[in-house]
Amino acid sequence: MKRVSLVGVLVSTLLLAAAYGLAFAPEIAPRLAPVLLALGTAGILAWTLVLAAQRNGRLGVLWVPVVFIVLVVGGGLVALILLPPVDPADPTLIVGLPPRAALLMYGVGLLPTLVVPVAYALTFDRLTLSSADLERVRAAGRARRAPDPGDAGDAGEVEGLASERDETPPTDVPGPRDGPGGRG
Repeated sequence: MKRVSLVGVLVSTLLLAAAYGLAFAPEIAPRLAPVLLALGTAGILAWTLVLAAQRNGRLGVLWVPVVFIVLVVGGGLVALILLPPVDPADPTLIVGLPPRAALLMYGVGLLPTLVVPVAYALTFDRLTLSSADLERVRAAGRARRAPDPGDAGDAGEVEGLASERDETPPTDVPGPRDGPGGRG
């Protein structure tokens, strides 16, 4: 699943890059660039969430917020493209904003920021590190810090540097509390 997620991130990034690149093709940019931006933005959000939320190669119940993100963000951005412009003679307002701005602020912006943290909070105990996983991570950290007994070639130099660093400073060097003349 990690490889699929990385490919999804790559494809989404390429969609975004293509949308920005269409700025140099003004004859097709107005039609195609917004669609590529909508798909690329929804894709990068969803695939990054999948990449971060998967555990042991599985997504579990977090597929629901991922699908929600794709539908709300992707669908909302495509809807922004399809909505007709506001008529200045008859400005329709939704919660104080024109329809496009309201959809962008409340639908694409606010709604996912409310749903994703709630989904994370509801699944936190089941999908975060267990005690066994945490101990495995700690053991790997201890093993990484431990000196390798089979590698004696550079170990003396490294240990020598570490022991020099760990020594207390000489007493004849003025410290931060000493005046300009040294001690006293």
